[in-house]
Amino acid sequence: MSNDEAKPEDKLAETRPKLVESKERWAREGRLLTGRAGARGERLPPGQHLVRDWPVLDLGVDPHVTPETWHLAIDGLVEQPLQWSWAQFLAQPQFHDVSDIHCVTAWSRFDNQWDGVSAKHILSLVKPKPEARFVVFHSFDDYTTNLPLADFDDDDVLIAHSWQGKPLPPDHGGPARAIVPKLYFWKSAKWLKRIEFIARDRPGFWEERGYHNHGDPWTEERYG
Repeated sequence: MSNDEAKPEDKLAETRPKLVESKERWAREGRLLTGRAGARGERLPPGQHLVRDWPVLDLGVDPHVTPETWHLAIDGLVEQPLQWSWAQFLAQPQFHDVSDIHCVTAWSRFDNQWDGVSAKHILSLVKPKPEARFVVFHSFDDYTTNLPLADFDDDDVLIAHSWQGKPLPPDHGGPARAIVPKLYFWKSAKWLKRIEFIARDRPGFWEERGYHNHGDPWTEERYG
């Protein structure tokens, strides 16, 4: 297969091959695993440590998305597919939430303030078909990640445009990114451009490279 014919996710892996290789090695070795399940009442999941800053982790691709060029498609197995411009996105009912985030590389950050559009509102508009069971996030840098529809359909899930009361910085996925607090943060795709509803599960970028298909921090679902 030539480079021009390569799948988008293969091209994405080529941007920082040493990073991808190291993460695949971590998965094979079970790096950072403690073997201890945490209770849901514990705020800090097993193997995690608190940070005050917000580390920047990505594959080195800056898709250069601006509010003027941003758009979001919501489609697949839904009754009412949608496509929003930035203005249409901001015209939706706005949702504010405070949640913790947990990265698979073992850092956690508490009390992040988010503003955006809730998953509950999105679901009320698109009306997933009965056969829809999973969601795939697609990003402007060709990154993908998957999750069960039941995890998307949660009270604290949103598509965020602001963090701590300010516009989401580009290096953290601005103008808009997914926020799924109850799963490891690789599931909260940056630079979101599409939400696809599907019947059968389809692993995303990291899931195909040794990361766990679900990603629950409290049961240490770091790797598959």
